[in-house]
Amino acid sequence: MNRNEFGVGSSKFGVGRVGFVASALFLLLMSANAVVAQEHAGHGTAAVPAPVKEKDVAPPVITLSPDKIQLIGVRTAVAEYRALGKQIRTVGKVVPDETRLAYVNTKIAGWVKKLFVDYTGKEVVKGQPLLSIYSPDLVTAQEEYLIALRAAKSGPAGSVGEIGSSQRQLIESAKRRLQLWDISDQQIADLEKLGKPQTEMTIEAPQSGIVLEKMVFDGAYITPGMNLYKIVDLSSIWIMADIYEYEMSLVKTGQTARVTLPYQSGAYHATVNYVYPTLDPMSRTVKVRLAMKNPGLLLKPEMFANVEITTSSGARLVIPREAVLDSGQRQIVYVEKKPGVYEMRQVTLGQRGEDAVEVLKGIKKGERVVTSGNFLIDSESQLRFGQ
Repeated sequence: MNRNEFGVGSSKFGVGRVGFVASALFLLLMSANAVVAQEHAGHGTAAVPAPVKEKDVAPPVITLSPDKIQLIGVRTAVAEYRALGKQIRTVGKVVPDETRLAYVNTKIAGWVKKLFVDYTGKEVVKGQPLLSIYSPDLVTAQEEYLIALRAAKSGPAGSVGEIGSSQRQLIESAKRRLQLWDISDQQIADLEKLGKPQTEMTIEAPQSGIVLEKMVFDGAYITPGMNLYKIVDLSSIWIMADIYEYEMSLVKTGQTARVTLPYQSGAYHATVNYVYPTLDPMSRTVKVRLAMKNPGLLLKPEMFANVEITTSSGARLVIPREAVLDSGQRQIVYVEKKPGVYEMRQVTLGQRGEDAVEVLKGIKKGERVVTSGNFLIDSESQLRFGQ
């Protein structure tokens, strides 16, 4: 066979081979289409096999010999109903008691003549002079009161009727005006005794405490309603603490708390007196206010303190916390059926206390749970049953 014949033969052989492959692909596509069409035709009518229901598997039971129990140190405790206590630990800040806070101001205008309390932080007592002011309006009011008194004394002896009634009304009106300007009865009595108006009026401290702010100076002009001093009684203070939202159900007014300072020995006792109705969206906490005494004024505003709030719930079914093996997905407890025989139980837990935890499901009252050695018992269960 020459080269040309060989080339022609090869071409014929290649064409035949391509045709065979194309025919095979065509048959495969037709078969696939037929299968798809059959599936669509039977869609919704074909019977789907029902899932096989798994039989309830008995919980694993571990049997240990007395020697092994003594070796691994197995101890048990009884599931019982009792109050579940917990300590909520947080940080609080000392703030003044707002009910013991007072501002000093006047109802008349005038000029400051003398400051008796001239710096912030000074301790004052109730009734102590703070400053004196000169007010032309006050001088005029005093003169009107004295004129009314003189008119009543200079009238005809034993006069009655409209004239006597008008004089009494005038005196009462002038006296009431002085009282509305916070002039005390003692100052009015001194005015009657002296018989001439006082050019200066002394402003006294409304309560005992510490001067937190002083907003007035010698010679300053003051107006009605202007705050001059801010005085607070620090013998009783508040502590503002932050409680996380998942702990809010445990905090109630009237609960006791323990307050400590990291740089001082000893502890203070406080009481929860208010739980604020709003939540901080940034920290996800709620403000709780505690009230406490401040002997010796050792606690200062803006100080930080450690707070432990003691909470207690009603009677609940509880077991020791060390009896629970928590894998993150489930909680396991080993129950002593009889000496040396332990059954694994999956439980549902509720509130957690300091040394116990509430059981909602899986344990009954009076059953004994393993509190020590349960890790080794669980390892034995893993080896035997793979659970």
